[in-house]
Amino acid sequence: METSPPRAVPQSLFAFSIFYGGMVCIAGVLGAKQVAMGPLAVEAGIFGFILLVVLASTIAELHGRATADRLVRFGFVPLIVSMGLIQLVLALPTDPGMYEPAKAAFPIILGQGARMMLAGLIAYGTSQTLNVLIFSKLAGSEGSRLLWLRAMVASVASQIVDTLLFITISFYGERPILDLMLGQMLAKIVLSLVLVPALIYLFVAIGRRLDGASSGAAAR
Repeated sequence: METSPPRAVPQSLFAFSIFYGGMVCIAGVLGAKQVAMGPLAVEAGIFGFILLVVLASTIAELHGRATADRLVRFGFVPLIVSMGLIQLVLALPTDPGMYEPAKAAFPIILGQGARMMLAGLIAYGTSQTLNVLIFSKLAGSEGSRLLWLRAMVASVASQIVDTLLFITISFYGERPILDLMLGQMLAKIVLSLVLVPALIYLFVAIGRRLDGASSGAAAR
């Protein structure tokens, strides 16, 4: 019985998928710190999230919207597993010889309530799916031109939705959220405007180089 050869995965898709999975996990950890950027304050997870939206847009550009949507859905796997492992580690007894300041700091940095974890899952799935949708829809009207503009518009929209969902679900009824929400949105929009245009060209160029190198090796 003949079997078909395994389908080759493009190098860019393989490499960026691994990178994406790592950023899904680390973005939440980085969010434990608030960083000051001039007059603006923003949770540091934004840097990981910007890489996520750029990676998803890059995959959509190189391999199509359907592949990018699958990447976003598969991203739930490392996200949920990392949340579960964090809760397991927090529940396990602490070694008495552990560095004392770290004993108190660890649960503060990594501990999240069920409400915040739910907020993170909903905000991630919704905002990333929206990012891919907007980026791909804009490509329908002008093809592959204005890559930087498509990526920037999609990133800004997804950042706004991410902030609305996460802060509302996490803190509504617990504390005033309007000022917190507006400040976070402004900082994220500014960072998206500054970083995304350069990053999308960088990642698309890297992806095309990876796929070109793999095609050349296969031809030889």
